[in-house]
Amino acid sequence: MARIGVFVCHCGENIARTVDVEKVVEYARTLPGVVVSDHYAYFCSAPGQKKVQDAIQGQDLTGVVVAACSPHLHEPTFRGASAQAELNPFLCEIANIREQCSWVHAKGAPATQKACGIVAAMVEKVKRNQPLHPIELPVTRGALVIGGGVAGIRAALDIAKAGYPVTLVEKQPSIGGNMARLSETFPTLDCSQCILTPLMVEALRHPKIELLTYSEVESVSGYVGNFKVRIKKKPRYVREDLCTGCDDCVAVCPVTLPNEFNMNLAWRKAIYIPFPQAVPAIYTLDAEHCINSNLESKSGAYRVLGCERCYDACGPKAIDYDMSPQIIERDVGAIVLASGYELMAAEEAKEYGYGKHPDIMDGLEFERLLSASGPTGGEVRRPSNGKVPKEVVFIQCVGSRDPQRGVAYCSRICCMYTAKHALLYKHKVPDGKAYVFYMDIRAAGKGYEEFVNRVMEEERVLYLRGRVSRVIPEDGKLVVYGADTLSGQPVHIKADLVVLATAMFPPADNDLPRKLRVPTDSYGFLQEVHPKLRPVETLTAGVFLAGSAQSPKDIPDTVAHASAAASKTLEMLSQPILHREPTVAQVNEANCVGCFDCERVCPYRAIERREIRDRQGNLLKLVARVNEAMCEGCGACTAACRSRGIDVFGFSDEQVFAQLGTITAAPPEFETRA
Repeated sequence: MARIGVFVCHCGENIARTVDVEKVVEYARTLPGVVVSDHYAYFCSAPGQKKVQDAIQGQDLTGVVVAACSPHLHEPTFRGASAQAELNPFLCEIANIREQCSWVHAKGAPATQKACGIVAAMVEKVKRNQPLHPIELPVTRGALVIGGGVAGIRAALDIAKAGYPVTLVEKQPSIGGNMARLSETFPTLDCSQCILTPLMVEALRHPKIELLTYSEVESVSGYVGNFKVRIKKKPRYVREDLCTGCDDCVAVCPVTLPNEFNMNLAWRKAIYIPFPQAVPAIYTLDAEHCINSNLESKSGAYRVLGCERCYDACGPKAIDYDMSPQIIERDVGAIVLASGYELMAAEEAKEYGYGKHPDIMDGLEFERLLSASGPTGGEVRRPSNGKVPKEVVFIQCVGSRDPQRGVAYCSRICCMYTAKHALLYKHKVPDGKAYVFYMDIRAAGKGYEEFVNRVMEEERVLYLRGRVSRVIPEDGKLVVYGADTLSGQPVHIKADLVVLATAMFPPADNDLPRKLRVPTDSYGFLQEVHPKLRPVETLTAGVFLAGSAQSPKDIPDTVAHASAAASKTLEMLSQPILHREPTVAQVNEANCVGCFDCERVCPYRAIERREIRDRQGNLLKLVARVNEAMCEGCGACTAACRSRGIDVFGFSDEQVFAQLGTITAAPPEFETRA
């Protein structure tokens, strides 16, 4: 016989402000099977949890319903409290009367009636709950980190320093990511390379880190604690064990190409090192652009036919034209995704003329002009004529906070790096004039507001609150048409250089979410489980997020986020055995007809095929089977099954229909207190 306890939380005033909590408690007492009904200001507090535990033990409860906030927030809290009171935790349910009721309704009888309906539905569900036990899984003691920017490097080092092996995969020939392109970093103006290079070298030398550059993840199979990863290592056509980085091959290479690291503002040869501080310091032959290369072969390799100038110039004979792609397989227990960001293609902001004039550039291009390792050795020069620009206009929020372009979010770093750019420009060109068009100044970080004030007051950079309507080349100048909304006056500035602070985007060619079965948000950034409580976890157990792969971030937040991902990884790898939620799908093999619609709709690839044979070994039929380690209990298979042969533990048809019957019944009749 069911003995249910209902506990209604005030949640301070979040619930009690709208819902008449005492009426809900009175109504719950009338529900069949309910033997205890109580309310409290904060049931999630220690005294509140003790009230629940005392009721479980004192009233011999067979089920608990806590009417409070979202189960995402406190389901683990109350299930843990139930377990301590020796009640199976899966006999405790949360009735969400905050997000689904009090927060979306005005005060009055309808809100209270809805809260009663939600509670009644959950009481009917918990009556039909069965005791469940966590699924136990072995764990492989190792991690994969995808992305070799500062987030990936930090996460890899944190995991490795704890004693676990790490495979760090980077698709470029060198680790470093976008941070390696920076000149100085705000607000301290530390040299970016001075901060980053020691970390890069430490990652290369750490005995627990396997560094795979010029490599990409081909596929990921398996499940939490037991992932199997296939990595494609592209051929450099240069042997890493022989290359000394002497540069002799570069001197004789006849091919010149735009330098991607320098944002195409300089040139490189077909055999190259991306930048002087690259790790590893190994040359890469860009076979696609070598003058004697044919098209890509079926194996994925470019076969060099005849030009051997680099080979002849190489003393240690490190050039190897016969290299081919390698497939490397690794077994890991956890994966950290640190795939980074890219800037919005500035061509999309057509009103600013990017791409039509070389003196209109984005933030990373200007960053390279400022850098001592950049195309001009750190001197600010106009790309069009090489002259020093005497007037520079910086335009913020190009693409960011612009719903018309589908980018409603703030990219967070633009206000600060524009202030940094203006300051560095004034240091390099003391007699130059800098103008910043802005919507708002968002300087939320330690020392950030002081930095912006320094740029405005000490460096005399003129900030103009308003938008720029267009930029038009005219007589060797760039005429910027804008407005100063504070004075209400139009502004026309004849500039030598225009720098656009464009929005941060997730990488356009990033297919990792599909390979790892990780969802993305509406903008393409990787989606966390909960923005406050689980900001580095994904819905695919064992896969964690680091850095700007999750959302736009500056360097301090990126590093902190990466260390958080590493911490979650270590929490998992340090366990002798992993425990997973048992709310997974189950197949009734007697009903299964082998159509495998479930297999086609499963986003987690958790459906397998099982053979049913007779005693003589003859195949009787194929049926679906759920891999409990991979199933996330989403219920897609249940909805797709036409033979009604699949249920999810804790969400059976009987439970769902019992809830629906209660919700669609007539609501209780009463008036709430004034």
